[in-house]
Amino acid sequence: MKHATAVALDALEPLLDRIRAVDGLVEKRRGVFYRGSSAFLHFPEDAAGFFADVKVGPAWQRLPATTAGERRALVAAIRRAV
Repeated sequence: MKHATAVALDALEPLLDRIRAVDGLVEKRRGVFYRGSSAFLHFPEDAAGFFADVKVGPAWQRLPATTAGERRALVAAIRRAV
């Protein structure tokens, strides 16, 4: 599955700003975040809505990011993982 397009990322910009504020993450490309030298979070292109793939421990988890509540839960999960 490919990463989200610029148009999709435009719609996610307020969420991206909240993620950019999390200490310990570096945005290598727009919408692609690293923790240290390892990929940590990106947004896949998905017709079902917005999702984020987040590396939690050794595994990737796909978390929904369409609604305001889902986005709050995503940022909370990111903060816990970092």
